[in-house]
Amino acid sequence: MKVLALSVSAGTGHFKAAKAIKNYFESNYKNVEMNIIDTLKYINPLINKIVIGSYLKSIKVTPKIYAKLYEHADEDETISSFSEIANHILSIKIKNLILDTNPDIILCTHPFPLEMVSILKRKGKISIPAVGVLTDYAIHSFWFYECIDGYIIPNEDFIDEAVEKGAEIDTLYPLGIPVEQKFLISIDKNKAKQQLGFDINKPSILLMGGSLGIGNIKKIYETLSSSPLDIQIIVCTGRNYRLKEKIEDIHRFTQKKSLILSYTENINTIMCATDILITKPGGLTIAESLVKGLPIIINSTIPGHEEKNANYLINSGIAATIKDSKDITCVVRQLIKNKSRLEQMSKMAFEKAKPTAAKDICELLIEKAKK
Repeated sequence: MKVLALSVSAGTGHFKAAKAIKNYFESNYKNVEMNIIDTLKYINPLINKIVIGSYLKSIKVTPKIYAKLYEHADEDETISSFSEIANHILSIKIKNLILDTNPDIILCTHPFPLEMVSILKRKGKISIPAVGVLTDYAIHSFWFYECIDGYIIPNEDFIDEAVEKGAEIDTLYPLGIPVEQKFLISIDKNKAKQQLGFDINKPSILLMGGSLGIGNIKKIYETLSSSPLDIQIIVCTGRNYRLKEKIEDIHRFTQKKSLILSYTENINTIMCATDILITKPGGLTIAESLVKGLPIIINSTIPGHEEKNANYLINSGIAATIKDSKDITCVVRQLIKNKSRLEQMSKMAFEKAKPTAAKDICELLIEKAKK
C-alpha cells in the first residue's frame, strides 16, 4: 500500500504529525510505503519562502494582525474564495505528483494541500481517498472541503463544532493528534530525574518554546532562577541557538540546578522527569504533554489557533496561564504547594490524551484505502 502525505512547513507540528504516522507504519507494517512531501516547497520554492516567511514574520512581528486574519478566514467567505483560487492554480502541479506517485490514499496534515486535493477530486482529476489530520485543539473552517473522505480530530469534544463548520458527522474520527511512540514509554519520575542528574525531592520545571524557541523564555528563566522557589529547571530552546546562549549566560549567575538544551531527542525522559510544563500551546507539544499527563502553565500564546488551544486546556482543567513573565513565580508556587490541584490537572491531561492516535490513524488509512 502506498500513502502520500502532503504537509506544509509552517512550524514543525504539521510535519511531526505526518512523521509519527510514517514511523508507526515503518515499525509495524512491511507492506506500507509512505512518502511525506513539503507541498509548497515542491510546487515552487519561491512561493514556499514567501508564504512561510510571511507567516513566521506575522506571528512574531504583527501577531494581532495574524489573529484578525485567522478569525476572518473562519467566518469570511471572501478569504475562503481567495484561498480556493490560489489553491486551484497550485493544485495543477500537485495533480502530476499524485498521478506519478499513484498512492492508495492521500493524507494531509495541513489545510492548504487538503483544499488542493479537494479541488482535484471535485473536478474528477483524481478519485483517490483522502484524509485530513487536524493538528490543533481548535476547529477552523479552512479544514473542511468537499470530497474529503475523513477528518481526524483531537478528540470527541470537537465533533459538534466540526459539524457546525461544515463537516459531515460520518467523516469525523476523534482519534487524536499523532505523537511518536517513544512518548508511550513510561519512566518512573524519580528514575527520570536521577537520569538527568536532578534531585528527586525537588519539583522539576520544564520550559519550552517550540522548535523555534518562541516566547519570553529568557525572562521566565531569569525570573524563576532568581526566585526563592526550591526548584530545578529544564530549558529546551529548540533551534534557537542564540536563545540558548542567553540562558546559559543567566545560568552562570544563579544557584538553581538547570539543564539547558537546544533541540533534543531525549524529550520523553525529560517529560517523565517534569512536574510542571511551561510552554507556548502548539498542537503537537500539547498532544505530547497530554500523553505524559503533564500540568501546564501556558506562556506566549500566538493569537489564533494557539489561543484556541490555550482556551481548551484551561477550560478542561489541564492548564493555568500567565499574562506577564513576572507572574510566573506566583503561579508556580501556587501549583507546587497545592498537590491535589496538580494531581487533578494531571488526571484531566490523561483523560484528554489519545496515546494510540498514530496506531489508530494507520488502521483507518488502511481501511479507507481498501474501500
